[in-house]
Order: sequence, then C-alpha cells, then structure tokens
Amino acid sequence: MEYSFVLPCKDEEKTIGLCINKIKKELPAAEIIVVDNNSRDDSVKIAKSKGVKVIKEKKQGYGYALRKGFNEAKGEYVIFGDADDTYDYREIPKLIKHRKKYDLVMGNRRNSLQRKKSMPTLHKYVGTPSINFILKIFFGVKVTDSQCGFRLIKKEKLDALKLKSGGMELASEMLIKAKHNNYSIKEVDISYHPRIGESKLDTFRDGWRHLRLMLIYSPSSLFLIPGIVLTILGLAILLILSLGPVTILDVTLDLHPLILGSLLTITGYQIIVTWVFSKFYGKTELGTKDKAMDFLERNMSLDSSLIISLLAIITGLLLNLFIFLEWIAKDFGELERIRMGIIALTITALGVQTLFSSFFIAILKGGGEAHE
Repeated sequence: MEYSFVLPCKDEEKTIGLCINKIKKELPAAEIIVVDNNSRDDSVKIAKSKGVKVIKEKKQGYGYALRKGFNEAKGEYVIFGDADDTYDYREIPKLIKHRKKYDLVMGNRRNSLQRKKSMPTLHKYVGTPSINFILKIFFGVKVTDSQCGFRLIKKEKLDALKLKSGGMELASEMLIKAKHNNYSIKEVDISYHPRIGESKLDTFRDGWRHLRLMLIYSPSSLFLIPGIVLTILGLAILLILSLGPVTILDVTLDLHPLILGSLLTITGYQIIVTWVFSKFYGKTELGTKDKAMDFLERNMSLDSSLIISLLAIITGLLLNLFIFLEWIAKDFGELERIRMGIIALTITALGVQTLFSSFFIAILKGGGEAHE
C-alpha cells in the first residue's frame, strides 16, 4: 500500500462524504482512515457507508485524533487533512508530485488561490504570520503557512518524529521536529475554501497552546535569557549596595533594594539551572546536540560541582557564624549586620541550589558519573 489518508473528524456530517469522494477519486487504491473524535452527528455513519476505515479517539483534540490515525496507517506515505472540505482534495497530486524529493510536503494557503472569507481575519493577518515568525526566529523553520493542515510525509519519517501534541499545536510540533531532524520541506500553493459547519478552532486557546509549545521546545528563549538578565541585575544590586547605602538622584538605596537584589539573583540562577536541566534532558532523551552542553560535560563533573557548591555553602555559613559570634559578644543586644546577613543568605542559597541541581543533572545523564 503506497498511501494512507488520515481524516480527523468531529461533527462533519455535511462534508465528510464529499472529502472521502474526492480522496477516492484521486487515490483509488489508498487506505482512508477517518478518526472519529467524539462526533455527535451522523459523521461516523456516513464515513462507514463510504467503505473507509473508521476508528475512534476518545481524547478530545486535533492532535490526539491525528496521532491515532498515524499509528493505524499502513501506507508508505501518509497524507492528512481536515474533514470540513476547506482543502480541495482534487489537489492531492500537487503534494504527491514532490514526495520523492522532499521529506515533508505541505500546502500553502497564503496565495491568490485562497477564497474570500475562508480564513478569519485574525488568523490570516495575526495568528499564522506570528507563529511563522516565532518558528523562524526560534527554530530556523522558514515556511509561508506553518498552520496548513494538508500535508504528505513518508510513514517512517513521520514515526521518527515521535509527535506528542494533543491539539492544533501538532502542526507546529511537526515542523520543529522536522527541522531538528534535517528533513527537507516543500510548500506548494493550494486553494482554501470557506468551511461548512461550525469551526472547532478557539483563537486564543489554540494560539496559547502554539506559543507554549514553542517556548517549551526553545529553552534558551524561555529560561536562559530571562535567567541571565535577572541574575546580572541581582548581582549588580548586591555588589553596589554590599558596602553601604547608595544615593542616586537624591534617592537613597539601602536594605530593601538589597533584599530585592538577593531575590533576583537566586531566582535568576534557578531559571538558568532549569535551562541546564532542559538541555540535558533534550540531549539524553531526545538526542539533541548542543555545544553548550558538550562544553559543560567536558569541563564540569559532578565532583567539581559538589566542591563549588560546598564552598559556597561553607562561605555563607561562616558569615552567619561571624554574625552570631558578634551577637554573643554584645550580650545578644542590638546588632547591625543585616547587610552581611542578606549576602550570607544569598551565597548559601546559591550553594544549596548548585548542590542538589548537580545530583539531578547526574540523574538526567543516567547516573553514569556516580559509578565512575
């Protein structure tokens, strides 16, 4: 079997038959899989009457339905699209034409073939262009219509992506992972028609899911940059105010800004550590390659990290001990060592974070260091 066509479907009784007929005409020998995503109308009945394979996915979501269909597909190539007749499946040959040369072939709706009122204004001029831009900046994915759901991909290439999304964001996940795996991508201009029936899209919910996915798959943007900014700002405040209050433009900065500096430093450092976690997870579980992680592995062992963390903890404790002894010397009277106390607390907290983070990184790496 050369082709499997996957059609996710929920309440599309007005169009499911039309879609199946067009697919059969273009691909008479193809396996057609309709994935029912809890339809309440006659969609399933109509699909079965057309003699195609109908399976059910109870988990609600476009991504869940597609992944169910992908798992069932037996063809060498998998083609998929929506069951609302917005894509004209008489254009299937446009995708098939490029199947040998490219790993992923996808439609491009953003052209003169797009029918009027086929796409909401917000999606057309804000949603899709914004996602396109983020995919390009964060991941180097350069496509014109990242959200087009009419695509063709070789089954073995599809399986290798190990898609996990449950919603509309699966369209972006596929492109991110295809880029990571160095798949060649081809866009072809297709027509796009106004849908018949109620849309399943939720503009803001689905937009957030796309943004959330892209942030998760781009830990440098999500963790590293904010972490560095907060840490540098916090350390600058600590250094400036460590010796005493500072007056800037008749405004005196003293203990309260110093506390803020401590908070920013500890928070920023933890965010950076989380970035390191995500990078090691990506390398261990997803097989991603990263020069920064290679450098850390070459130059930072568990033992060296533990030594650094213990030195920080000991330094912080010694400062606190100095404060305590001075307090004893004053017969437990008034003591003006708040500034030193804040700095000691910050150093101790950073040491504790480093200590336990080092063990967790060793766990992410498979615990190999513990046996060396």
